[in-house]
Amino acid sequence: MGLQCGIIGITNIGKTTIFNCISDNKVETSNFAFSTNKSNLGQVKVPDARLKKIDTFINSVKIVPTSMEIIDIPGLAKGSSQGEGVGNSFLSDIRNCDALIHVIRCFDDENLVHIDVSIDPVRDKETIDFELQVTDLESVDKRIQKWERAVKTGDKQAKVALEVLAKCKSHLEDLNNLRTLDLKPEDYQFISELSLLTLKPVMFVCNVDDESAVKGNKYVDQFKAAMTDENEEVLLIAGKIESEITELEDEEDRQSFLGDLGLEEPGVNKLIRSAFSMLNLQTFFTAGPKEIKAWTIRKGMSAPEAAGVIHSDLQRGFIRAEVMKYQDFIKLGSESACRDVGKLYIEGKKYIVADGDILHIRFNV
Repeated sequence: MGLQCGIIGITNIGKTTIFNCISDNKVETSNFAFSTNKSNLGQVKVPDARLKKIDTFINSVKIVPTSMEIIDIPGLAKGSSQGEGVGNSFLSDIRNCDALIHVIRCFDDENLVHIDVSIDPVRDKETIDFELQVTDLESVDKRIQKWERAVKTGDKQAKVALEVLAKCKSHLEDLNNLRTLDLKPEDYQFISELSLLTLKPVMFVCNVDDESAVKGNKYVDQFKAAMTDENEEVLLIAGKIESEITELEDEEDRQSFLGDLGLEEPGVNKLIRSAFSMLNLQTFFTAGPKEIKAWTIRKGMSAPEAAGVIHSDLQRGFIRAEVMKYQDFIKLGSESACRDVGKLYIEGKKYIVADGDILHIRFNV
């Protein structure tokens, strides 16, 4: 789909360790601040237990999960928007992301020195928020100047645009993120092309020690208490041990280690699924004897648009979609059984694909 989720946070908090847990592109980690000068891009397979359940009835040759792009952006520091640390060179990488995973350090480790010496998750969040707010404020100010010039030419939209931008500026100057600002749908036309950083959807990941993987610790409690007025999701991940678990080749060994931590599945699986949802994405399936495959679409896509994700010819020559609901297929056990009881639906061009739909596209080109 071409959508990216960026991992951000203060330097030396374990961002790259978490990136390595979920990405097919493994990169080197370091105990030194600002030890990298580039962002890391990786493909992440989206865990989906429904694929194996479908396969129990089909016994396909292979199963192909869907994937998404994750970009690990080097750690920022106080003053990054003004050139401190790695400077603002990576703020453009954040701008190109569609959603953000903000990693918060919630563990002690004398071998991994915090750039601000002490561990304070609330302070770290506020530091990153401030740097992104400053960057957004600069963008808004520049756009205000543009519309002020447009007012002089008699542009009828200029007054409305300036009102929206003034509202954004005031919100940022009060040290608030734009995603918490009450904007009307029509307001976004004046700010969407700015790719404002604090307008992007975000989730928070508390990176904890092994013993805190299930219930958290004092740092997590402190962070959650400060987040009571915000509506973003907060997850716990023991990044260090989970990165070690992903290196194990044997599935039973992985499950055994997870059990020792008190986890039924890796915390990063929840992270991937939450990031997928945060990007406003969903999954449909194609299923046959050769392959069961998950496909990524944006929520609200029509059947022809979903067909186009498979191949442009399917969208161009779309005739109809034969649709089975996942739950119906699992309950009845086969396509023929679904057909016999009227649970195989014939849908046209206006059909909006639902998450978990199993589709067979009829087309002619």
